[in-house]
Amino acid sequence: MTKAKTRFRSLDGLLLLDKPQGLSSNQALQQARHLFRAEKGGHTGSLDPLATGLLPLCFGEATKIAGLLLGSAKAYETTAVLGLTTDSDDADGAPLRERPVPALDEATIEAALAPLRGAIRQRAPIYSALKQGGEPLYAKARRGEAIEAPERDVVVHRLDLIDRDGPRLRLHVECGSGTYVRSLVRDLGEALGCGAHVATLRRLWVEPFRQPRMFTLDQLRELVAGQGEAALEACLLPIEAGLSAFPRVALDADAARRLGQGQTVDCAEGDEGVVAVFSMQGLCLGMAQRDGSRLSPQRLFRWAANPAMPAEQVVTPSA
Repeated sequence: MTKAKTRFRSLDGLLLLDKPQGLSSNQALQQARHLFRAEKGGHTGSLDPLATGLLPLCFGEATKIAGLLLGSAKAYETTAVLGLTTDSDDADGAPLRERPVPALDEATIEAALAPLRGAIRQRAPIYSALKQGGEPLYAKARRGEAIEAPERDVVVHRLDLIDRDGPRLRLHVECGSGTYVRSLVRDLGEALGCGAHVATLRRLWVEPFRQPRMFTLDQLRELVAGQGEAALEACLLPIEAGLSAFPRVALDADAARRLGQGQTVDCAEGDEGVVAVFSMQGLCLGMAQRDGSRLSPQRLFRWAANPAMPAEQVVTPSA
């Protein structure tokens, strides 16, 4: 029997997905996008297929803020297994080398963790989405090409040992954009002299969603099957929820109209940088750059051209 073709629709909002193990971030996005029948969707930074946890998804106009969320701080819980290295630095990879695990006390582990905190240089895994010559490293690695993975500057805010069970170390990680937990575990294993790989990885939060209410794909399927699309839509956050970390600037009707037409407008002075712009009625118009008392449009939502439109007309999905 031929599966019915999905009839996509215009839909704007953010979904805090609890990604399951075994799916790539894009596979999880596409499954969620089909459930919501969203015409346009994007995710905010890849999670490895092995990983679970928070994957913010952007539908419709929310894709315009995906880049901001991509650069946000993140937190993870991971299990590192000492004594075995793999080509991908996690349990999905092929074993490379097995070594005995030496006798380790907490002081020795702490001494190995300490240099991995703060502003550090990190070498990415060869199986990563970083591009070299316009092609992801993982594609080159799968073909068996010799790869020199790049090093880059990252920031690790926290890297703490939570628990230990033999060769398994449970770690809490809080880090900035671009940090690979697999690389942290790999480098920790080398510092301890026995190697290590990631056995489990779960993303706990992404700024500004510190205490996220996440939904699994199974929960979403049950909702739409039992209660219909209205129940699904209730799982979405408004776009401005992703902008809560940015200063908020409210514009009167004339300034909002002119900004929506691409003009620079006057505003209250404040810290320079990206701000979230709202109408006086509370409608989020998008992002702008504030330079002193001047506001220049950056990424505006489609309704910014008509900011007098009632909010309910721009957030209600169309069939």
